[in-house]
Amino acid sequence: MSNKKILMITGDFTEDYETMVPFQALISVGHTVDAVCPDKKAGDTVATAIHDFEGDQTYTEKPGHRFALNASFSEVNVEDYDALVIPGGRAPEYLRLNKEVIAMVQHFFTANKPVAAICHGAQLLAAADVLEGRKCSAYPACQPEVELAKGTYASIEVDQAVTDGNLVTAPAWPAHPAWLAQFYTLLNN
Repeated sequence: MSNKKILMITGDFTEDYETMVPFQALISVGHTVDAVCPDKKAGDTVATAIHDFEGDQTYTEKPGHRFALNASFSEVNVEDYDALVIPGGRAPEYLRLNKEVIAMVQHFFTANKPVAAICHGAQLLAAADVLEGRKCSAYPACQPEVELAKGTYASIEVDQAVTDGNLVTAPAWPAHPAWLAQFYTLLNN
């Protein structure tokens, strides 16, 4: 596996597992991951939330850890990156309002670079208008956004993932083994 330089765009109240697990997993196999957040710099932190599935009509949310960013958003040049990771949680809800973030996401699709998005990350994909004609999984509550963006919502088990071209998506953190395995495949192509 050749080492890749990967951009992770995250923000406050990102889902803890969907941020920390891929960050560490990708580094553990030799990739470089730069985690950034608008208006923050290397060394700053974002608050995370742990979303759990406990039998309620939707997930529950508990305080997570502070996740340390290791790169500065203002210094990002997307041309320098081979791939993009978009964690879920509540961060995509407001990150999609940032025009610079939208332009960054669009770059990875225009350049056909690998993109991995999980859970509510689909909100950012929909806002970037990159889902038309694509199959995309996400947390089930994001199905309307995927479909309004002219994507096909992939209703799969919570521990599964789906790849469509350069995009790999999954419903939530229980899919990490499948989601990361499919992303590794994209990174190796």
